Amino acid sequence: MPELTLRERRAEDLPVQWRWEHAETAPEWKRWDAPYFHEQAQPASLTLEAFTARAGTRPPSAHSRVIALDGVCIGQASRWEEAPAGGGWWELGLLIYDPRHWGGGLGTRALDLWTGATLQETDAHVVMLTTWSGNERMIRAAHRTGYRECGRVPEARLWQGQRWDSVRLCLLRRDWEAGTGRR
Repeated sequence: MPELTLRERRAEDLPVQWRWEHAETAPEWKRWDAPYFHEQAQPASLTLEAFTARAGTRPPSAHSRVIALDGVCIGQASRWEEAPAGGGWWELGLLIYDPRHWGGGLGTRALDLWTGATLQETDAHVVMLTTWSGNERMIRAAHRTGYRECGRVPEARLWQGQRWDSVRLCLLRRDWEAGTGRR
């Protein structure tokens, strides 16, 4: 089985990130990662050189990791603390760029690793992720990792003429530590 890890960004990751975030005109991941936001966005004309220079001025964030498969960047994980700081509520994000890496459990493994890292590295009492009802793969990955649905706003998102629910999933630290709900 290929090794999936979460690690800090490296210089060799930048061309991969630039390709999927800026060079591809209509990457498939944008159809699943909140497509109702991306639909309005215009493609950025950021060159690889400009992207690399900009990334080089920012140190790696403690709240972001590269998802690497056998050492090669295939996506990214992020997190942020909901206000007010110190309340213990963290939101997670996960993105695997290339559809060739979808559907084989890598997203579930990455979410499991990122959830564990977040609970180990922060004061998180609850970790959450928000998606839309059309992203069934993300919802399944969250359930497999031990998350449960904690909120749904019916028909909150409009995309391609259809209404979709906004879906929030959560996991409490005590449930993670007890292994409750995890496969």
